Amino acid sequence: MNSLWVSPVMPDYDSARATFSWRRERSRLAGLPDGGVNIGYEAVDRHLRAGHGEHVALCCVARDGSVRTMTFARLAAESSRFAHVLGTLGLERGERVFTLLGRRSELYATVLGTLRAGRVLCPLSTGSGAEPVALRMKAGNARALVTTREQYERKVAPIRSRLPHLRHVLLLDPGADPPADTLSFPALTRAAPDEYTVAPTDPAEPALLQFTSGTTGAPKGAIHEHEAVLAHHVTAAYALDLHEGDVFWCTADPGWVTGMSYGIIAPLTHGVTTVVDEGDFSPARWYGILANQRVTVWYTTPAALRMLMRAAPRGGDPSPAVRHDLSALRFVASAGEPLAAEAVLWGREALGVPVHDTWWQTETGAVMIANFAADPVRPGSMGRPLPGVEAGVLACGEDGRAAVTGGHVRVLREPGAQGELALRAGWPSMFRGYLHEPHRYEASFADGWYLTGDLVSRDGDGWYWFVGRADDVIRSAGHLIGPFEVESVLREHPAVAEAGVIGRPDRLAGAIVKAFVLPRPECPPDPELRRDVMAFARRRLGPAVAPREIEFVDDLPRTRGGKVMRRLLRAREPGLPEGDLGTPETTAPAGTAETSGRPAEREP
Repeated sequence: MNSLWVSPVMPDYDSARATFSWRRERSRLAGLPDGGVNIGYEAVDRHLRAGHGEHVALCCVARDGSVRTMTFARLAAESSRFAHVLGTLGLERGERVFTLLGRRSELYATVLGTLRAGRVLCPLSTGSGAEPVALRMKAGNARALVTTREQYERKVAPIRSRLPHLRHVLLLDPGADPPADTLSFPALTRAAPDEYTVAPTDPAEPALLQFTSGTTGAPKGAIHEHEAVLAHHVTAAYALDLHEGDVFWCTADPGWVTGMSYGIIAPLTHGVTTVVDEGDFSPARWYGILANQRVTVWYTTPAALRMLMRAAPRGGDPSPAVRHDLSALRFVASAGEPLAAEAVLWGREALGVPVHDTWWQTETGAVMIANFAADPVRPGSMGRPLPGVEAGVLACGEDGRAAVTGGHVRVLREPGAQGELALRAGWPSMFRGYLHEPHRYEASFADGWYLTGDLVSRDGDGWYWFVGRADDVIRSAGHLIGPFEVESVLREHPAVAEAGVIGRPDRLAGAIVKAFVLPRPECPPDPELRRDVMAFARRRLGPAVAPREIEFVDDLPRTRGGKVMRRLLRAREPGLPEGDLGTPETTAPAGTAETSGRPAEREP
């Protein structure tokens, strides 16, 4: 398949926006026979009713490279078994089932069985340590947990006494001598029936509890309803250009919102084949999967793309197509953090197609702004709002957030004006609350707008450009400086592998730009390199924006999505304990390939 051979799902943006209606789009869903909407039904049952049960739903690539497939009929049977298990264990409708699993077929059966049974699914990342796991499970009143023996013994058993609501732990691999107070997932599911009838489900019934990463503070639990599946389905068509017959690969960790919304739910509702990679990242492995599985649509992260870019040979042909046949690949998209222009251009050269940035948050539940298949990509731009999504740039006050006066906000219309990105409330996947924090939820809205906390500008053609998080933007001598812009330029220096930028407090300027730079292994971090990188940045950015200080580091604190955690860099700078800024997460190594959507701190 080639991008020239398939017409985009949305050939004309303006026409699509003018005629779009969420009410009319509901016809894309099958709906339950007895009324209502259920995410699990849309992902599995609808395909059996349409006679497509033998179509391949999952293509699972094991760590050793072997491949096994699972049809929609098999997935329906396995998820039915788990739905029955939940009833056998006494879990009531609306109670929460947590998963602590990597990418594997049992995860899909667990997720879909939970949703089909009307229980609430809460995924956790296997990259989390025991404390983040305990925090989330306690906050979510976890009733059941599905995990592996290794994950349980390392992260759950030590803190289980702090989880009074946790009644059942199901292990995929209990072994001959299972830990006390655990159950065998294989034994329970084998004994359960392989057919399950989904009960009528109110679209407003809670379905998903998604925790943010907490990189700007304590994690928040965003609640999503079954109605969200409409946005999952529609945005996968418009933003990811999914067509019938596609082979889709989302590299996101299933513990985060991208891994759930687009790694599991959306592609299954479309009936396409989803690639599930059970192994770890390596350039050779990933290029091999793209080629061997004939992936047509690929959704990944800027962090992963940067690692692939750094792995390209120097002085020779940078394209992996020399060794791998990527001719099937027709659409590549990115999520999790802003996508630098260099990655878009690299995609054209190395992959044969540009990389399309998408913007959204855990709270939005689905992609809200994107670069679309029918439009030329504008490198560095977030793109334009999806049909059915109204976005705006709001004037900010002295605190850098949208100014609310008398309950009202002011929308900036002039091109290039910077302000807080806001979305008109009411799209189907909009979160319906923060767990146990109603006041925090209410504070996220003003005058009918959801306040994202991201600062952006919009050009005269309606394309949005990311400036930075409101709490990340550096105010230096009257200038507002977005760290993303500085980091992107620093990474273009041939000796720089990665960079994190913050504002260091300064008595005269208010703050000065400081960069923490991770050099490439072959480049010694000496004063000469510091002067060269600083001069490079001044030429590209100008003296007002370029870093005034550069500190070379051996590593940078990251989320499991691979993003630099600037709050930890800021905490270290004045010597404050990291914990003073909220509960820190277990950070990911520089080589992580996990991704996520974007919660309030632009995390999927």
